[in-house]
Formats: sequence, structure tokens, C-alpha cells
Amino acid sequence: MKKAIILVVSLVWAIGLNTAVAEEAGDVYVLDEIIITAAKAPVTLGNVTQKVGIIKTDQMRNRIVGNANIAEILGYEPGNFASVLSRNDANWGSAGGMPHKYKSYLLNGLPIDSFVDPQSLDIGAFSRIEEQRGPASALYPNYLFMDFAGNQSALSGTTNLVLRDYVDVQRTEAQAYYGSYNTLGMRLFHQQPVGDIHIIFGGNRETSDYTDYGTDGSWLNMLDDPEYEKTKIYLGTTYLVDGERNHKFSLFAHRTWHRGDTGRPNRDYDHDYTTLQAGYAKPLTDAFSMAVNVGYRNYDRTWESDNYPADLALASEDGVDQEIIPGDIVFTYSHGEDSLLTFGGDFQLAQYQTHSEATVRALGNDADASQFGLYAQDELVWDSLVFRVGIRYDHLEHDIHLLNGQAPGRSSESWGEFLWSTGIRYNLMESLSVYANGGTSFLAPSLKSVGGTIKLSDKGVAGKSGHLPNPGLSPEKGLGIDLGFDFQAGSALQFGARGFRTVIEDQIMQIVVSNNPSQSQDINAGETESYGFEAEVRHRPSDHLEWFANYTFTHSEIDNSLDPDQDGADVPFVPAHMGNIGVTLSLPYDITASVYLQMAGRIYDSTSKANRTGFSGYELLNAKMEKNWMKSERMAVSLFLDLYNLLDDTFEMPWQFQDTGFSATGGLRITF
Repeated sequence: MKKAIILVVSLVWAIGLNTAVAEEAGDVYVLDEIIITAAKAPVTLGNVTQKVGIIKTDQMRNRIVGNANIAEILGYEPGNFASVLSRNDANWGSAGGMPHKYKSYLLNGLPIDSFVDPQSLDIGAFSRIEEQRGPASALYPNYLFMDFAGNQSALSGTTNLVLRDYVDVQRTEAQAYYGSYNTLGMRLFHQQPVGDIHIIFGGNRETSDYTDYGTDGSWLNMLDDPEYEKTKIYLGTTYLVDGERNHKFSLFAHRTWHRGDTGRPNRDYDHDYTTLQAGYAKPLTDAFSMAVNVGYRNYDRTWESDNYPADLALASEDGVDQEIIPGDIVFTYSHGEDSLLTFGGDFQLAQYQTHSEATVRALGNDADASQFGLYAQDELVWDSLVFRVGIRYDHLEHDIHLLNGQAPGRSSESWGEFLWSTGIRYNLMESLSVYANGGTSFLAPSLKSVGGTIKLSDKGVAGKSGHLPNPGLSPEKGLGIDLGFDFQAGSALQFGARGFRTVIEDQIMQIVVSNNPSQSQDINAGETESYGFEAEVRHRPSDHLEWFANYTFTHSEIDNSLDPDQDGADVPFVPAHMGNIGVTLSLPYDITASVYLQMAGRIYDSTSKANRTGFSGYELLNAKMEKNWMKSERMAVSLFLDLYNLLDDTFEMPWQFQDTGFSATGGLRITF
């Protein structure tokens, strides 16, 4: 009852503030906003058929996150459910009614991992986040990530992290902060234009005597506070040839070191993540342009395993090492009044190894994968009508050298598949437009899905936590459609709604097989259908007030007539109801305050109706305050306070994790 009262009061407060302030309105949303994700080239929102949301720098800064994970920032957007297990673990959750692996993440248009990279990458490197909702598989490939939930597609959308590639003035920002669990951190960002060269660099250093994030009796069995230290550094540079912003070379490098333990004497871990990316863009004629991008991603994780519950002696040191090289060449041709033809090709090369060392280091899984794709998309604009059609051909190959330390029965597998995508938008008037989109996807099982990280004979064996193999998995095919509208009243009010439906055949689903020990497995779950709708409103009635609210309903169900235990089950990690309410106020004495209420309904961890665990919904009430202490043309000094989970709701999550409850962080920010 207390939570319900807080929910109602927060909503009434937001609406009341909306009507109480009557000063001159500022812009919150404009139809001619430039985006790049939907077409791989700068276009306006009104000239694309897809729904694309934009999260700008100030919004990223104001949103409160408990685990320093970019996925939590996306959790304030419609249809995005972030289930971040802890500060030390990857994010799970869902998007557009499907588990998280059906929403890809991009770094300036090249794929990154949906589970690890939102935790690894430093948010300070980005100028904005563009979130395309609905199918995006025609322009963007699957990501050949073999760890966690395996390969990922853009069937339910894609999130593009857009780097700062142009800076207009020299600026340095330094932060120092202290918070709950003896968390101590420092953050630095610097930008510097030097003629036609634009440079950014920065980083973050954080240490913490963390806290037990396992439920009572959890397999995590933390005997003392787990400790960690994270260090992130990045450098980006862009050279504008002859000062032209559409003719440029760019380079970005990012490195994360993550060290710590999970609260037992022989449960240390050591994770290193490296992200590199280079790009070149050039106009060939007034209408014809090209761009080339290539990247390198390395995920090197090692951790200790003990003999718990028999004893706490060291059993082995295990690890995963993965390298992925993505690349893309894209050509764009402007024709007609505003029409745009996009075509090109992309590739990925991936290497994946697992290892374990008790007395002698031994390889478990060892494989290579490659993917090559060709794509073309034409966005045709006739006055108020926009029509889009796209096609992609993908060729994917897996070469398996070792599977659970043994030579595989079948050493290679390849697939070829055509995908399509189409959409339409009609701008009924300057303030109102309607749109519809559809597209397909194809997803092959990853090596981890097939080979696991532990043996099938380890199922249920005490102390053997990991992922069980399933060599009989089949590929899956998906179809996604959506229908919606955008309405803009004046310059300050935006309202929109979108319905969506996704169907997947032979969906590869990760289920929890055991909580103690923690074991999971990927299975084909038959046909999976998810449908629902989302609605959102954003309003900035004055320069001193901005508020937003959104709500998403999803119905998800598995249709598997061959297995009654799965037939009719809910899709894991997909809540039926979720929503957000947020208010940002500019107060007297140069104080800015933001309050957010996040709500999520019940989820399940498995497709097995007999063995699944249900997790109750929750409400997260977060707040932020910032006081400008000193402000001049050359320097600004501010104090900030972030308050996470004010209701102290230690809700449970899958694999016997739980939210750690209320935490606070305060600090000093200096900009000069």
C-alpha cells in the first residue's frame, strides 16, 4: 500500500507541476532533428519510417543508475527492461517484448555486445544515444558473441552509442565522489580542438567494499564484503579534412580493467575489455558518399572456482577469451527531393576459447566464426509520404576445433539467409505522423549454446556452476512488425504510441536449470510470440520544468506442442507491465532536482512451467540533486547527490541475486 501511495502521489505531483508553471516553453522535441541510426547517414526524424528515440548528454547525466550500466539508462525508455544483477555482472532483461539478445548495441554503427559492453564502456565518451525500436536486421548484422546469451540480432531494435567526434571549445570536467559501500571514485573528461583535429580523452577509477548481493542461502555464499576496483580510460580523435564535417578520419580506443572478488577467499576475478574503432567518411559527389569503419573487441575474463559447499579450497581458475573484428563499408546516394539509397557490405571475424586450470591449463571450447553480409535499403520520400524497403544477405560459418576439450563430431557448420525489411510513414500534418514497419531475422546457435562451459554430466553436481551444453540446437527465424504514431503539440509537448508483435520459430532460449549450483542451458523453445503496446509523453512547459511518463504492456507466450511443460509459458525476463515517471526541476539558488519512479511487473527465469521461478514486480524511486556552487565564464563548480532505491526494495532477481537496496553517492564536479 505504501508503494502504491507513493506511485499515485508522484504521478499527481508531475501533473500538478505541469499545470502550475506557465512560463515560456523551451524545445523538447523537433521533427527536423538529425539522426544517423535508421539510415547509416544523417537524416531527419520526419524522413524515416522507424521510431527513433534520442537520449542527449544532459539526460544521460540526470538519470540515476545503481550499477553504472548504460542499460540502466535505457531502462527509462519505453519497452526496455534492465535486469542488472550487480555492479560486477552483465545486464539481462528484455526490449520490445523479447529477451535482451534481440536488441543489438552499436558503437558508431558497428556492433558491440549487449551484455558486457554497457557495463564496460564509459558514458562520458558519448554525445548521445539513439534508440531505434522495431526490426533493424536489414541494415545491421547479428553480433557473433559466444559468451553469456550468445549471438545477438536487431529484431526488436538497436541502440547506437554515438561518440563525440566534434568539439567546438576546449573544456575539462573533473569529478570526485564518495558513496555507500565505501565507494570512492574519480572521473575525468577533456575535449580539445586543435585546428581541424578534435580530441577527447577521459576515464573513471572506482573502488568499493561492496555488499552481499545474494539472497539468503544463495550459492554466492558471501562470507565478507566483496571488493572490486574498476579502471576505464578512453581516447578519441577526429580529423576533419579541410575542415569539412562530412569528410573525416576518426579513431577511438577504450580499455576497462575490472578486478575483485565475490566475497569468498578463492573467488577472485580479473576481467579486461578492449574496444578499438577506426572510421573514414568522404563525399564522392554532391549526392554520393561513402564511409568505412573497422573495429576490434577483446573480452578476456578469468575467475576462480572453489569446492563450495564441500569446502572453500581453490578448485580451478577458469576463463573465456574472445576476439571479434567487425567492419562495414556503406555508400549513400541522395536522389529525388529527400530520398536516400543506402547499400554496402559488412563482415565479422570471431575467435572464442574457454579454459580451465586446476593443475594444468586445459582448453574447453575453441572455435572461429565468420559472417559476411550485403545489404541495400531505399528510403523514398514523396511530399508527406515516406516508403522504405531493404534487403540483406548473410553468410555465417562456424569452425569448431574443440568442444568440451574434445574434437567435435562435426567441425564446421554454415548458413546463408536472405532477410527483408520495409516500412512506411505518413506525415498527416506538421504535428502528427503515423508509421508501420516489418522485418525478419536469422540467428544461429552460438558455441556456448552448443558446447556450454561445463559438461552435461555436471548437471546438478554441487560446486559445478556454469552453462550446460546442448549440441542439438537448431537455428531460429524471426519476424517483427510495429505500428504507431507521433504527435507534437507546439514546441514543448510530444506524445506517441506504438504497437508491436514479434514471432520467432525455434527460439533459442536460456533457462535456469539449477540455482544451487547456478546452472543454465540454452534450448529450442518452439514458436514464441510477443505482442504489446507502449505509450509515452514528454513535456517541457517552461525552462524550469521538464517531465515525462511512459508505459509498456507486453503479452509473451511460447507455443510448443511437443513439450507440455513449455507450452503456454511466459518468455523469461519479459514483464507484462512496466513504466516510468520522471520530473526535472530548476529550483531557486541554482539547484536542479530530478525524481524518477521506475516500475516493472513479474518475470520468470525459465520456460519450464514446472521448474521456473517467478520474481515479483518492484518500484524503484530514485532522485538526484545538483547545486551550482560557483559559475563563471571560465569555471563552474557544483555539488551533486544521487539517491538510488529510496524505498530500499531489495527485490530478488534470477540466479539468486538481489538488488542491494538504498544507496547514496555524493560528489564535487569542476568544469573549466
